Parts: sequence; structure tokens; C-alpha cells
Amino acid sequence: MSILIRLFHREGASEKHTRNSAQVSDTIERIAKLTPQLRLAEHYRERLAASVTTSLDYVRALVDDMPPAREASASAWMTDPYIRAFFATPEEVPRVLSHATELHAYFDAHPLANEVFAVLGMSMTERRTFGVAQRESTARTDVQLTTVSFSDHRARVCADTEDTLREEIVRRVVDQLVLVAIERIGADVSRRGELEQERALLKTRLALLQRQGSGMSAVLGAQPLSSFVEVAHLQAELEKNDAEMARLGLATEAIDRRLETIAEVLGSPAEHLHVVKRELRLDHMNVIAENGYAREGATIELRLASMPETAGAMRAFALVRFARVDLLPAPSMADEERKFLV
Repeated sequence: MSILIRLFHREGASEKHTRNSAQVSDTIERIAKLTPQLRLAEHYRERLAASVTTSLDYVRALVDDMPPAREASASAWMTDPYIRAFFATPEEVPRVLSHATELHAYFDAHPLANEVFAVLGMSMTERRTFGVAQRESTARTDVQLTTVSFSDHRARVCADTEDTLREEIVRRVVDQLVLVAIERIGADVSRRGELEQERALLKTRLALLQRQGSGMSAVLGAQPLSSFVEVAHLQAELEKNDAEMARLGLATEAIDRRLETIAEVLGSPAEHLHVVKRELRLDHMNVIAENGYAREGATIELRLASMPETAGAMRAFALVRFARVDLLPAPSMADEERKFLV
């Protein structure tokens, strides 16, 4: 029996090693597509492998630590304290999520799918107010309270299964680290005159990638910087930018410096991506129970992440499961414009 255990354990470890090696290779290939000049560096794959592995392990640990996907529905609002905290009313759950064009696109592309798994990103706001609270047997009406609200709900990254969604999150976050490195390269002041042109091209490339929803902005559901009508135009500009960067000949020294910068960022992911846990006890009005005052409610543990793309702003995020039957028709532009009519 022990021989079989060792044999199966060895095979399992081998499969895991093969899978990890494939993910490292795939990540390096995506990096090379983002910065084509890296292919000119000697042994660039071998030189990036260790740092890429570090980032993948770090990000995968964060993703594995995330709670299971929660059902996002009006009925779940009644029983799930997380969904009740995220949305003001039961009716708001399907209405808000139905504004996500990515969910409509997913169900349009997968007509047989009954549900979709997605990353729900939200802005969290805390406000100080005064209200009634009770400590032991004494009620006071002038107690300073803290209320929590969630807004700007976004669901821009979705998948058919929770496992697939988690892998997509890992990929997006590692891509974000590469964008951080690209930005650092673009900001580097160099004595070489030709790098001034490179810097401008890098900044343009970075802006285009961010507009297309690369990196953490897509994972956390941040407001995209462009409308979907512009995506095709931006893709054409990105291809034009690729050709210009390929035409620009860079010295070996500059290429090696770029590779070293990317390896440095990927080798220290915790310095650039911050995910924190925060435990809150909230009542049914999203008032935080604190300072010894008794309030009926439930304790939830939030995940908050900072986004380099928005100067370190923190957004709450959670994995959710959303059913096709709860998807409302996509709001038309006319409906949206009526909101602003007086």
C-alpha cells in the first residue's frame, strides 16, 4: 500500500510540476508579446522564469485564499449577509449586475450556460453619522456611528466555472505586474537619447492596454477609460504601436535593462499588489458594531485590493455566481440618458 501511495503522490507532484511549467511558459510568452524587444535578449526565458514563478505562486496563494463564489440573487439577499451588505435591496442585485455588458456578452456567447461565475468589484465608502445605539441596558441617541455602503459594482471578468475564473484572475493580476514594470521602464530617466522615444512609446502602449481592461482594473471592475465603441480603434493603434516599437532599434544594454526591470517587479509582487482582509460586524442597515454598543448583525470578512492604475485606491471584491434567469435586458442608451433629464 505504501508503494502505491508513493507512486500516486509522485505522479500527482509530476502533474503539478508540468502544469506549473506550462503556466510559467505561457506567462513569459505574454510578457514577450507586451514587450517584443525582450525576444532579442539572450536567454530571456530562463532569466525571467524564476521571477515569473515567484509572482504566480504569490498571486495563486492570494486567489486560493478567497472564499467560494456566493450566489448573487434577490433570494440570496435575504439569507447571505455578504450579498445583503453589497446591495441595498433584493431587487438591486439583478438590476445592478444586469448593467454589466460582460455578463450579457458571456450569455450571448454561451447559449446553453445557465449561470456564470464572475469577480464582483465594488467601491466601499464609510460615513460617520449620529444615531441611536444601546450599551447594556442604556440607550443613547447621540452616538457616533459608521455606516458602510458599496457602489460602482462591476463584473468585468467572468468564466464558466469557479476554477477557470480563479485561473483567469491569476493571469490578469500577473499581467498587471508586467504593466507596473512597463510603467517603471517608461519613467526611467536615461542618458541615452533614443530612450526618450522609447519612453513615449511605452507610455502610449501602457495607456492602450489599460483602456482595453488589462490588469487589475478588469479584475476589480474599475470604470473603464473608454467606451466599447473605441476598442476596435484602440486595437488598431496598439498594432501600429507594435510596428513602431519593432522598427525602433534598441541597444543590447537597453534591452537587458528592460528585462531586469520586469524580472525585479515580478520577483517582488507583494511590493506592488496589496490585498488585505477586513472583518466587519454589520447590522441590517450596514452600520458597523463598534465601541461596545450592541447591534444585531452578522460578521463578514472583506477582501480589499489596491490598484496601481488608480493611485492605490482600494476596492472590495468577491467571487459571485449569477444565473441567466436573473439577467435583465440590457439597458439602452436612451434609458441611461433619461436619468440625466430634468
